[in-house]
Amino acid sequence: MTCASGSRPWSRAVTDTGVYLYAIGRGMQPADLAGVEGVDGSLVRLVEVGDLCGVVSTVRLSDFGEEGLRRNLENLTWVDAVARAHNAVVEQCFVRGPVAPVSLATVCFDDDGVRARLQTWKEPVERVLQQVAGCCEMGVKVHGTPTAPVADPAQGAPGAGAGLAYLRRRQAESSQRQAASEAAVQVAAQVHAELAGQSVASRRHPPQDRRLAGRGDMILNGAYLVDHERRDSFERLVRRIGEERPDLQLEVTGPWPPYSFVSLDAT
Repeated sequence: MTCASGSRPWSRAVTDTGVYLYAIGRGMQPADLAGVEGVDGSLVRLVEVGDLCGVVSTVRLSDFGEEGLRRNLENLTWVDAVARAHNAVVEQCFVRGPVAPVSLATVCFDDDGVRARLQTWKEPVERVLQQVAGCCEMGVKVHGTPTAPVADPAQGAPGAGAGLAYLRRRQAESSQRQAASEAAVQVAAQVHAELAGQSVASRRHPPQDRRLAGRGDMILNGAYLVDHERRDSFERLVRRIGEERPDLQLEVTGPWPPYSFVSLDAT
């Protein structure tokens, strides 16, 4: 048996339950997750292969099988509830040691399917666990519109007619937008490079739409893998950058499990 997710083909199962996989860790004990509930209300448990542990729970295939996922993934309320429960389990694992989170709605037919997936992912999981050991993910979002000087559209055009003045004003506005866009790209690259220099690894995610962000334009949406012992200095660096750039608003989040630094589905 093999695993399936919301984006993969699902063969007909012979039972009405499946096994939901949250994360993969090393050396965990059943007592570490005693009493923790999963996405479908079932208690979380471990499936082991060597020293690797798959963190799983039992789910109903009516909700998490191929047809159920196709239906439920269109329901944002359902997706939000599952995501919150999924993340809560991963965070419980994270506080107990290095963990490789697995994508939302990764479901296997049974425990043997989980074991097969752990075998398939063994080498990349080992690399991930080695990289993220002793680290956490910190997020930094940068909002703002860095300004850049542009020429006065009226300068050098005494006595210009209304039509010409209008064209020059439009050209100046276009130049200003272009200069602001270029300044934002440059500033985002500078901020990211400075933060990445204090990180074990870094990623740049696409900026969120300003309607979702709830504030001005986002010019940087970064994720940084930070050593636990350097987390305070990383946060001080974020504050210093904010003090030096009053035209920017910096938001730091975390610590999180290393979601941005785990890529297992392609293996």
